[in-house]
Amino acid sequence: MTDTAPRPTLEAVAARAGVSRATVSRVVNGGDGVREPLVERVRRAVEELGYVPNQAARSLVTRRHDAVAVVIAEPEARVFADPFFALQLRGISKELTAHDNQLVLLLTEGRDDHARVARYLAGGHVDGALVFSLHLDDPLPGLIQGAGVPTVFGGRPGWSDGRAAATGPTVYVDSDNRGGARDAVRHLASLGRTRIAHITGPLDQTSAADRLDGYRDVMGDADPELVAESDFTPAGGERAMRALLDRRPDLDALFAANDLTAAGALRVLRERGLRVPEDVAVVGFDDMLPVAEQTDPPLTTVRQDIEEMGRLMARLLLRRLDRPGGGTGPRATDEDGPGGTPAGPDDAGAGVVLPTTLVRRASA
Repeated sequence: MTDTAPRPTLEAVAARAGVSRATVSRVVNGGDGVREPLVERVRRAVEELGYVPNQAARSLVTRRHDAVAVVIAEPEARVFADPFFALQLRGISKELTAHDNQLVLLLTEGRDDHARVARYLAGGHVDGALVFSLHLDDPLPGLIQGAGVPTVFGGRPGWSDGRAAATGPTVYVDSDNRGGARDAVRHLASLGRTRIAHITGPLDQTSAADRLDGYRDVMGDADPELVAESDFTPAGGERAMRALLDRRPDLDALFAANDLTAAGALRVLRERGLRVPEDVAVVGFDDMLPVAEQTDPPLTTVRQDIEEMGRLMARLLLRRLDRPGGGTGPRATDEDGPGGTPAGPDDAGAGVVLPTTLVRRASA
């Protein structure tokens, strides 16, 4: 057994700083109305004594919990199997940690979880929410609106009715999915490929729909048999690749909607005895290094900065929370990241759209 020193109290800090207990409380809990010289004395005393503010008391003064919910509209098995989510969470976590905020992860395994998530958000446990991987029929946006929680979305929202959250316009961070898809297909066409197939993601998500639109922008009236819908998973890529080869064995190129899909497709091409890129050139989307660099052959793909997307989501939300009344949708600035393309102040929402780049490797 060892004796531990008692934790420093507000009174001890006040005595060290030569101010009242009330002054110390206002300084350490984020209150206003204290002259700067006194603030500096209190901060010095806090550091010297190692005082740790009481979070409950701080919340009463600031009305902030220093906690943010991250809501992923996917089942647990998908979230922990897909490196996309790990990268986005890493960006979010870095930004929240830098501002001394806690990350609370909420997953939706099924419809029954939506009401649970809504109750938690409405219960005042967190200051705001970061929400991504939404599907078009997902009730979460409406439930979050009802909870009145400031929110930033990952990915362009799919609704077109101009709806806005109760605390302001719809704010989101996305990548240039359509432009990146155009770059991928143009690259394949520049290699002399004319029968370019596309394996989509789930078309009830805007990222997948935008990538299909980018493919069509280049291919025009391409044979519909060259398009197969999938689900952003390796197994889905395998199924879609088999279906494409069964109906169009003459295809000579493939644009896959993400790297995991491409990895599954590559396995099937190898099983069928087709060489990549000699017989079929393949391009993916994401540039998730654990996947793209380890496929056989290494994958040519469209890079989106997934970690930066997460960081910007958190940054926009924290900036919004720091404004009186929770703020409205922020205008992006140069410090928001490379290529940020904000919506105008009169738009129904405010978005930051990050650029994409083609990364060439051995598959195309």
